[in-house]
Formats: sequence, structure tokens, C-alpha cells
Amino acid sequence: MATNWKRVGEELKKAFSTGVSFMMPSVVVGGIFLAIALASGTATDEGMVVTNPFLQNLNVIGSAGFAMMIPILAGYIAYSIAGKPGLIPGMIAGFIANNPVGLDGVKTGFLGAMILGIVAGYIAKYVKTWKVPTTIKTIMPILIIPIITTFITCMGYIYFLANPLAGLVDGVFTLFASLQGGSAIILGIVIGAFTAIDMGGPINKTVTAFTLALMAEGIFEPNGAHRIAVAIPPLGMALSTFISRRKYTEEERGLGVSAGFMGLIGITEGAIPFAVKDMKRVIPAIMIGSAVGGGLGMLHNVGTFVPHGGLIVIGAVDGKLWYFLAMLIGTVVTAGILHFTKPDVVAKPTIEDKKNVTEAV
Repeated sequence: MATNWKRVGEELKKAFSTGVSFMMPSVVVGGIFLAIALASGTATDEGMVVTNPFLQNLNVIGSAGFAMMIPILAGYIAYSIAGKPGLIPGMIAGFIANNPVGLDGVKTGFLGAMILGIVAGYIAKYVKTWKVPTTIKTIMPILIIPIITTFITCMGYIYFLANPLAGLVDGVFTLFASLQGGSAIILGIVIGAFTAIDMGGPINKTVTAFTLALMAEGIFEPNGAHRIAVAIPPLGMALSTFISRRKYTEEERGLGVSAGFMGLIGITEGAIPFAVKDMKRVIPAIMIGSAVGGGLGMLHNVGTFVPHGGLIVIGAVDGKLWYFLAMLIGTVVTAGILHFTKPDVVAKPTIEDKKNVTEAV
């Protein structure tokens, strides 16, 4: 039994790694194009507004890259488990997870997409084992398996998984609402931690909705804590790849550069590739870093007047020094935690190394 669980664990680890590898180009392309477009925008009550037509087109391209990121992640997780028949069901399920479904418009982001990618993969893998007549066998990979897998995965999500997640989101919103007033610093810590926990997913969006609701009442400090916190996960990962280079592969260090750009413009999703690959270390580190940043923001009454984060909106911030310092301290905390918790990457022996060992023997 233990051997079976170990084999499943190795299979899931490989699936997550495959999903991240294929998702990376979409993250980089989307992040860079969005960074260029938003950096030229103007901070308004509706967020960063890009008016130049050429840069608006870059914004569209960047947004498309980000929109495809989650479906690609789920699709290639399923592909790693079941092969080609799992790819499209995984992508469709990932798209559904990242968009509102049902009467309540539930959206579960990358966490839901990862779960659905695994579910789609194992359903497709199971259907592949069915004994069918030879005439049907040829259409199994392109017709039968994708249709059955997509139907079971997506309908199961819509009818059984989405509603419990909606309850979770409501619970989080109620928690935030109960922490107003005298618990301001605690509120900042909670806002920071929950901003980072799913990096743009439903909990993050709940925090956004909560802070926007307070903005409408003329209360800008919780929005300040939230806008500090959104930048810390990608900035923390970027700093970590820079100061702890032995803990990341060359590919991850390159991704750290794009994460830094995304952090500067307040795109939390820049940390997702790192979180997917090493969830048990990365998510606590970014939650703690963002909690520290959010708490410092509330402690020093930092208020942000626009619904966007990162350093590009600092002109629309009340308490600019602590907006910057809170973001910096949270980033250093995240990178520091990762420096002490992540193991060094073990270098794989090259062909030349193996040849030298053989010759030495």
C-alpha cells in the first residue's frame, strides 16, 4: 500500500512539474506585455487605464497570455497522467475553474484548476483501460475518452465542488468583515495572508471585493494593505531567485526576472509557477511576507486610492514611505524564509561527467 501511495505521489509531482513547464511561456509572455502596457497607464478610480492604442493592444495580448495560463496548467497536468487523451479535458476543466460558473458565479482559480487537472488525468487514464471492440479502439483517444472525461470532470466540478468553495469564499468574507475597527493590525495581517494564499484566485478576489466595498465607504487603509500584499509574492520570489541562486534551476532563475516585473505592477500571479512546484515551502513564505506587509501598512495608516497595486500606483497612495517600506520588508521576509527552508537544487550529472566516471573506473 505504501508503495502505491509513493508511486501516486511521484506521479503527481511529475504532473505538477510538467504543468508548470508548459505554463511558463504563457506566464512570461503575459506578464511582460502587461507590464509594458500598465507601466504606461494612468492611475484612476477604476485602476490603471491605458489610453495609447498601441499599448492597449499589448495589454490585450498580455491579458490573453494570462487567460491561457491556467487552462494550460490543468491541461498538461492531465497530459502527464493520462497522455494525449487527457490534454483537452484538462484544459477545458482548467478554463472552467478560472471562470465564474453556476448561479453564484463561483471561480476557483489555479487551485481549482490543479485539482481538476488531476481529476481529468485519472479519469482519462481509467477510461483508457476499458476493453472495447477493435472498431471503436481507433476513435477512443480523439473522441470517446475526451468526451467522457470532460463531461465527468466539468459536471462534477459544477455540481459538487463549486458550491462548497462558494461557502468557503463566503466564510472568508465574513471573517474579514468581523475584523474591522480596533483589530486594524490583525485585519492587515489577515488581508495580507489571504491575498497571497491563492495568488489571484477566489480568496484573493474576495479580499479585493472587501477592500473595494470599504473604499466605496471612504475607508482606504484596507485597500492599502491589500495593494501592498499583492506585490510581495512575485517580488519575494524574484529576490529569492537572485540571492539564493543554488536553490533554483536556471529556468526558475529566468522566471524570477519576469516575476520581479509582475511584482512591480502588482500582478500576484507571477508567483504561481514557483508555488505549484514547491507548494509546502512557497505558499507559507509568501503568506507570511504578505501578512507582514499588510500589517505594517495598516499600522502606519497607508491608504491607496486606486484599485491596483505594486509600485506603479505609488503616486495615488497616502503614506508613500511606508507603502514602499512595507512592500520591501514583506519581500525580504519572503525571500529570507525561502532561503532557510528551500533545499539546494541537486545538479544532474552531465554526459561528460558520466563519461569521466566510466573512464576513471
